[in-house]
Amino acid sequence: MKKFNPKLIMIDVDGTLVDSVPDLAYCVDELMVTMGREKWGEAQVRHWVGNGVPKLVERALTGELEGRVNKDDYGKAYPIFLDLYTKNTSGRSSLYPGVREGLDYMKAQGYTLGCVTNKAEQFTLPILKDLGIFDEFGIVISGDTLAKKKPDPLPLLHAAKFFGVNPKDAMMLGDSISDVKASRAAGFGIICMSYGYNHGNDIRDTNPDLVIDSMVELKDYL
Repeated sequence: MKKFNPKLIMIDVDGTLVDSVPDLAYCVDELMVTMGREKWGEAQVRHWVGNGVPKLVERALTGELEGRVNKDDYGKAYPIFLDLYTKNTSGRSSLYPGVREGLDYMKAQGYTLGCVTNKAEQFTLPILKDLGIFDEFGIVISGDTLAKKKPDPLPLLHAAKFFGVNPKDAMMLGDSISDVKASRAAGFGIICMSYGYNHGNDIRDTNPDLVIDSMVELKDYL
């Protein structure tokens, strides 16, 4: 059995700590109604989450992961979505089963914890606070904290430097190919959650160091 003993663990938000899709899907569907279009529904939105709000709005408008968006449509839609999500950031969202226990275990073992997400700070901080986990983290790096976000390694390297930890002594907990790419590029280890948002693809196909079904399992590997 693999065992890990990192000095720093950086943890993703959407699809790892928090199931935020119910709020995001509500906002996408309300946006569609406002734009005079058909609603997409929660199941579809699940495939689109994980690369930040601007990308989610593009996907809602095109119906594709990487479609060409009409700039006029986007110019109208983006501020509407921001307003909707500002008012509906966390009311329908929840921690995944096992997250609370996993965080408690890591803290009890003395691990330094940080949060790293592509979600903008204006949405990240409220959701962490509303769900009662903000105080668990020594640093929170949002999608707009630095010049680049995941899959770029910059956020992880920034965290390692902040805590004075060598990247090879650091690890990420995530759920998507973006997390795996960022971790590999930064020299971090990477454990992925099986239940997260990876655009409908099996995260095992990206070859993280380990895939687990619940953060409760961390006690077997850390």
